[in-house]
Amino acid sequence: MVVEILYQKVAADIKKNILSGAYPVDSLIPTENDLEQKYDVSKITVRKAVEQLVADGYLRKKSGIGTRVISDNLFNKLSKAKSYSAIVNEQGKLTKEILSSKILPTEQTPLKDEFTSPRVVFVKRLYSLDDEPFIIVNHLLPKIEGTSQVKNLNHQSLYKFLKDNGQEISHFSDEFSAIQLDDDEKKILNKKDALALKRIRRGFDNKGNLIEYTESIYDSNKMPYKIEYDI
Repeated sequence: MVVEILYQKVAADIKKNILSGAYPVDSLIPTENDLEQKYDVSKITVRKAVEQLVADGYLRKKSGIGTRVISDNLFNKLSKAKSYSAIVNEQGKLTKEILSSKILPTEQTPLKDEFTSPRVVFVKRLYSLDDEPFIIVNHLLPKIEGTSQVKNLNHQSLYKFLKDNGQEISHFSDEFSAIQLDDDEKKILNKKDALALKRIRRGFDNKGNLIEYTESIYDSNKMPYKIEYDI
């Protein structure tokens, strides 16, 4: 824990020097030995601090040359985002249940103009908070072979499930809209009024291939949709 606190302090000071112009963009920051002496810390602490700033998009390391400043933008990168599921979990007991899973013809899905495979795996899940249903989640998974694998989604996040099946999300896009629920959706969510929030998420691998399309329908009266960021 002490090492973690130290490297965060060192990283914060180096970042402060970058933002102030003491370490300009395209310049090299001091060497590891110089940083060890400056902050009176171990080599591993310096390396962890530099690795943090590399991950945040401020520095780039190059063997034989040194560590170069590549950005001085204050909000250069949102280095950590707490997911909505994690936030919900802090408010009560979050449970996930698979309502159905099947293989659909791609032409009958929103992916008909985005994906060439003739079939896609469909999974409908229900999220509940303290046993009160509040999110209907519809996944379309074009890179999953069949429905036998999806039973693990009862106990996993989608991204852990995809990673375990050889797929990893590199980036995603979100779209939000207000919708009117149909009667089946109102019944599933145990909701009297028809207004709800809909999110469409597309997840891509590092080659730009679509590996996830998810429509989530939220009863945001039970809990507003929010994301928390550390910058």
